[in-house]
Amino acid sequence: MKTTETEILIVPGYKGSPEDHWQSRWERSLSAARRVAMGDWHKPVFEDWKQNLIDAVDAAEKPVVLVGHSIGSQVIVHAANAFSRPVAGAFLVAPPDVEDPAIRPRHLLTFGPARTDPLPFPSLTVASRNDEFCSFEVAERMAADWGSLFLDAGESGHINAESGHGPWPEGLMVFSKFMNHLKSPY
Repeated sequence: MKTTETEILIVPGYKGSPEDHWQSRWERSLSAARRVAMGDWHKPVFEDWKQNLIDAVDAAEKPVVLVGHSIGSQVIVHAANAFSRPVAGAFLVAPPDVEDPAIRPRHLLTFGPARTDPLPFPSLTVASRNDEFCSFEVAERMAADWGSLFLDAGESGHINAESGHGPWPEGLMVFSKFMNHLKSPY
């Protein structure tokens, strides 16, 4: 699919995506992209975030491609069967382990447990081998449960601006290839 044929919904994680984060950069550079207003970025409430994402997808006028980072990826996964509009695919980056009792802040545990059944649309999960919010093995298992293609990002931290992934051109290339393989759900 071409980006002009879709609505690309950016779904940030806890604390949102600052200006130098790759999601914010993609939002500025991709004409079809817009950020979903999830709710309170600093004290996320699972049910609010899930409903806000459902509302954003249901209001879309074109097939939706979701781009989630961190807890935003988990919200996408949990809301997947609740959308009334078709979703062409989801690009899930650095999903956290929402079952890990050591996760901080602790209220992120309310975004778990992780979904264990396949998503109803194509997806690609990108995970790092040294992400402080999720072990590589857990990320790989979640992707397998979701029926998601899995990409090993090497030692890339949480794949955010703090780990040196501001522009993240490699991610944009992978996203472009992912988009090229998507088919319209209509």
